[in-house]
Amino acid sequence: MRNNRLLPYETIIKATSGEPEAVNTVLRHYRGLICYYSLVNGGIDRDAEEYITEKLLTAILNTILADNAAAHN
Repeated sequence: MRNNRLLPYETIIKATSGEPEAVNTVLRHYRGLICYYSLVNGGIDRDAEEYITEKLLTAILNTILADNAAAHN
């Protein structure tokens, strides 16, 4: 039985390989949580939203860079 709340493994692998569409899928998947954790006084704090999104993108990018470095060693 498949859990529809989880991203497919293949999408995660593609995102961490640098495929732009897969990265966008990851961002869309976490959009609700990002907005939720960006709430301040009942409204979305755009600075917090941007910060969280950047952190997620940085984590994906670091994985891509680490994989590339390991492949070249």
